[in-house]
Amino acid sequence: MGAQCNCQNESNKKVEDLLAKHRGNPNSLIVVLAGIQQELGYLPKDLLIRVAEELNVPLTDVYGVATFYAAFTLRPRGRHSINLCLGTACYVKGAPEVQEAIEKELKIKAGETTEDRRFTFDVVRCLGACSIAPVMTVDGEVHPRMTPERVPEVLAKYE
Repeated sequence: MGAQCNCQNESNKKVEDLLAKHRGNPNSLIVVLAGIQQELGYLPKDLLIRVAEELNVPLTDVYGVATFYAAFTLRPRGRHSINLCLGTACYVKGAPEVQEAIEKELKIKAGETTEDRRFTFDVVRCLGACSIAPVMTVDGEVHPRMTPERVPEVLAKYE
């Protein structure tokens, strides 16, 4: 056996069961990674090593798949996902100032997760809503015509 999972008890059991079910089957790589991601919310490094060992897949292949697909993340993410558009229309209409307000409110930078894992904040290049710029989404819910002043009010809805 390789590295041990440092996940919680129930999650640990589910991950262990998943690994046992697919042991020795390299064709199960995506299924196993998706199961771990669903259970833990991200793919911890120690588990990627474990997956490589259990499925008899080179670690480089495991990392390759884990980093290729946007559905997988190697970092813990927050319960709520914030996306702020920085496309041209949003940028021109004040998205950089909204970004500053989000970062100040959450005390994190774009690409980071709050310490309490409540929010993960990312910037994106286009949300396809130029007519209501600047646009922010939280868990897919669209917040149009964002201003720095509205940031605390909008984020407070996601307790």
